[in-house]
Amino acid sequence: MRRGALVVAACALAATAAPAAAAIPAPGVPTANHRAGHPANRIAPGFTLKLVARGSDPLENPSGLITRFGYLNDGSTQPVEPTKTEPDQNTYLVFKHGLPGPARGYDYGTHFLFQPHELFEGDLAYVTRINLDVTDPAHRITLLTPVGNDGLTHLSSLDGSTWDPFTHTLLATQENDNLSAPIQLSMGWPAKRTTLEAIGRGGYEGVHPDDHGNLILAEDVGGTEVSVDPSNPDAPVVAKQPNSFIYRFVPKDRSDLTKGGRLQALQVSIHGHAVRFHANDPSGDVFSQVRLRLHTPGTSWPARWITIHDTATDGTAPFDANALAKAAGATPFERPENLQFRPGSGFHTFVFAATGDTNADAGGVPALAARGSWGSLFTVHLGDNGRGRISILALGDAAHAGFDNLAFADANTLLAAEDRGDTLHAQLNTLDSLWAYDMRDPAHPVRFIAEGRDPAAQHDAALLDAGTPGFQNEGDNEVTGVHVSSGSPFVAGMQGRIGATSNARWFFTQQHGKNRLWEILPETP
Repeated sequence: MRRGALVVAACALAATAAPAAAAIPAPGVPTANHRAGHPANRIAPGFTLKLVARGSDPLENPSGLITRFGYLNDGSTQPVEPTKTEPDQNTYLVFKHGLPGPARGYDYGTHFLFQPHELFEGDLAYVTRINLDVTDPAHRITLLTPVGNDGLTHLSSLDGSTWDPFTHTLLATQENDNLSAPIQLSMGWPAKRTTLEAIGRGGYEGVHPDDHGNLILAEDVGGTEVSVDPSNPDAPVVAKQPNSFIYRFVPKDRSDLTKGGRLQALQVSIHGHAVRFHANDPSGDVFSQVRLRLHTPGTSWPARWITIHDTATDGTAPFDANALAKAAGATPFERPENLQFRPGSGFHTFVFAATGDTNADAGGVPALAARGSWGSLFTVHLGDNGRGRISILALGDAAHAGFDNLAFADANTLLAAEDRGDTLHAQLNTLDSLWAYDMRDPAHPVRFIAEGRDPAAQHDAALLDAGTPGFQNEGDNEVTGVHVSSGSPFVAGMQGRIGATSNARWFFTQQHGKNRLWEILPETP
């Protein structure tokens, strides 16, 4: 392809036509969509959505069963329908001199959007690259992780992604309990893939580097379920024991993560005692007073990093990060999903989301609601010595629940997506929303997007609700992959700096159903 003046002009327009976070008007979208039919997405006045990709879009270099952006080509072996691949956390990058691909000599442009695909079974998860400047569908989407001779990628549950400007690689996590470590991909062709065992094996989701090259990771591993009322044997058993951790990986060489380093976990102390995991008392952890204090708005508690593994002394063999965090006395949270550094904080402050129970039977119990059952947003501020404070930014409720992906639109505006899940959608007759939180006034968030439900997701939800034998996909749509970035591949422009939100582009994925990916743009007259 020869990129003509029209394409160049379009790229320049896209780079300057960035939404302004301060322009998100209150009250935004007043109500969420009900779980009925297939309502359209609704976005706050002043903004519009542009379709970037859909699940049925072809890949330019299909490999085995991986032939389309968001669907596997396995319909002939599935009892009901092909597998939906769940494209997840987006990462936007701009490379002045472009990137290579499978078509030798082809001009793939300079603007790219990367996605890990969250397949949970079959060792067929994969990573795609959308070539945003390309209009030809034959070269629009590139597969970066083709299958091997056995027809598998040997990747599972790929979820989080980020750009590491120190290694010049794309990082992707595998939310696969204690079975898989993160990977990194080079930008050459073919992309070189490396498994980063030094970071440990855990149910990692969000991952982001700081300005020293350390990686902060959020882990999502569901805990043991306990009764919402221990005194009532008939009460629902749906409240989850906090079972996941926030980690920091300190590499020996920030330009080469394969050389090892130290894995640390966050430890919170309340009244001088570390908040720990108790394997023999799940119910005690769920209803503990320290968990109530941790989730009490207006409080602030000491926090620090504690080392749980060091390749210099513990070796380079694969290890279970979750088990080591528990043994070391790190503080468990209820399914952290993602995190983001606050721009302008010098990488000393980050916010992370804890999803909670995603079940109204638990959230409806006041004692559990006060302990984060609906979900929580935490603010962590740590100094260069690895010590600081943690506090609640927002405690979820029935209207603001199941927090998942996060993105800072500017230094004061945090975008927080919901992942309520099919159960909570049905219980409350409410689909997901994307919220805008003002860090200076988090008590009054604005609903930025009320997500709808496409016809394919409506169909899948009906199959799921009916308990259809052999049905393997999720039901309702989910807001995920929320991403705001200038696309800079340099340390000076990395996420967490003010410049990362200047002339940035905004994206999110409407996961499940048609697996559509959207760009958020300012509405033009």
